[in-house]
Amino acid sequence: MEKVVYLVWRDPKEDVDPFAARLRGDLAARLRALPTLRGLQLNVADAAVAAGSGLRQTFLDPPPDAVLQVWVDSAIAPLRQPVDAAIAAATARHAAYLVTESRPLRNRQHPPQPGQRTEGFAQIALLRKPARLSYGQWLDVWHNSHTQIAIDTQSTFEYAQNVVVRPLTAGAPPLDAMVEECFPLAALTDPLTFFDAPGDKAKFEANLKIMMDSVHRFIDMGTIDVMPTSQYVLL
Repeated sequence: MEKVVYLVWRDPKEDVDPFAARLRGDLAARLRALPTLRGLQLNVADAAVAAGSGLRQTFLDPPPDAVLQVWVDSAIAPLRQPVDAAIAAATARHAAYLVTESRPLRNRQHPPQPGQRTEGFAQIALLRKPARLSYGQWLDVWHNSHTQIAIDTQSTFEYAQNVVVRPLTAGAPPLDAMVEECFPLAALTDPLTFFDAPGDKAKFEANLKIMMDSVHRFIDMGTIDVMPTSQYVLL
């Protein structure tokens, strides 16, 4: 089985919530009907997370409106074509990447219910390796050191790491990884809650410093995309 991440964009003439509804409804139904599909998740920057606009960081112009995560028997082009065709018909633009997935923290606090919006929100980050690091150095710092720091200093209840193996569509923007972290809804607007320190400014400041010091080891700020999303597990 292989996993493919699709970044998708809507037509600017279409509002985000009708777009999200089409992805959850018609597109999801069409994808679920494919015999090679084994899993499907939608992350979309809809009205439910609009209050978290302050968390956004933008590198791509325009940034994607949603992310589709698809698990298939095989991602080779002829077998993936029906998935690509369905997504192309439902979106203005898409870019696909073959990834390897690691889940250091599974969502056991708020287990997703099929077809329903998952509790809280999911923060998606699109990462690009700094030129100052070799690929091995970058991956080692992120996976073997930063992972636990992120879990320890934030109110995260789910953490998934997707390392890009290769792009699958022509013209896909350069991308090395995608991170998904789930937080309580209050963390959209409350930094203390985000950094697992509700009502405790000293703990917040300590956790923020630890986290930022770690992030700067393997991320060059200004080169990543970050967007809060609603998570829907659809298969």
